[in-house]
Amino acid sequence: MEYRKLGKTGLKVSALSFGASSLGGVFRQVDESEGVRTVREAVDLGINLIDVSPYYGLTRAETVLGKAIREMPRDSFLLSTKAGRYGEREFDFSPDRLRRSVEESLQRLHTDYVDILFLHDIEFVPLGPVLEESLPALEKLKEHGKVRFIGVSGLPLKIFRTVLGAARIDAVLSYCHYSLNDDSLLELLPLIGEKGVGLVNASPLSMGLLGSRGAPDWHPAGPGIREACARAARFCERKGSDLAKLAIQFSVSHPDIPTTLVSTGNPGNIRKNVQWAQEPIDTELLREVRKILEPVHNRTWLSGLPENNDKEMIR
Repeated sequence: MEYRKLGKTGLKVSALSFGASSLGGVFRQVDESEGVRTVREAVDLGINLIDVSPYYGLTRAETVLGKAIREMPRDSFLLSTKAGRYGEREFDFSPDRLRRSVEESLQRLHTDYVDILFLHDIEFVPLGPVLEESLPALEKLKEHGKVRFIGVSGLPLKIFRTVLGAARIDAVLSYCHYSLNDDSLLELLPLIGEKGVGLVNASPLSMGLLGSRGAPDWHPAGPGIREACARAARFCERKGSDLAKLAIQFSVSHPDIPTTLVSTGNPGNIRKNVQWAQEPIDTELLREVRKILEPVHNRTWLSGLPENNDKEMIR
């Protein structure tokens, strides 16, 4: 496993990291014991960053993860969780709720601190209070030793440009913007590098778009994006390959993107993902797939408040 520096945090993170959303049944129902085995398998294979949120499975993901890591040496992994989002339409970034949220997460996770705390999906609220109240509240949590580093997460890249221009944070978590169909995260790399901020890339499969099973019914992508990704998946199958494999290899290959989160609740899948990440990419297949996806390149979907989105990218 390759390890890379996470901005100026001093942390070194595995190129492939573990997203624990699957433990909450986000994509399919996962047996608790199977989820626990998957986490331990991931760490045994060299993955050292685990990311979760109270929103995933409405606290179930944190609860299952807590059981998985309870008997593991705390210095054998880095742990990030989130605060501020607690349901499909339930958001509360007030300082008091953030403090209580962290205490609740620490109890579920059976730990005294988290390495990184992200404000979860900030595009759903006005950014003024996030900058003026929420981030200062996280700074106080750092002072009290509850969290080591702080950051923000969300879908629209516009929110990161706003926060990076107005506040001091340690990390950002972006998803669905460095994958085969959308690599617009590259536009943000110069600013991230200038600020010395750690970058966590998530969802190399674009929340299921880039796989043989196709996107789930709830996926917000429009029909054009869905159809292009389905064509790419069928093309890979005809070539005797797997679009998911190519997607993971593509996402972990960029040296300036420290780590990419992949989520699964199956021990066999995490072994396969780690193996894929360490194999050389098929450059000819990559070229052909990118050509198929070119008509929808960097197209995305609305998330949160319209004013927090890059409107020209939405289709």
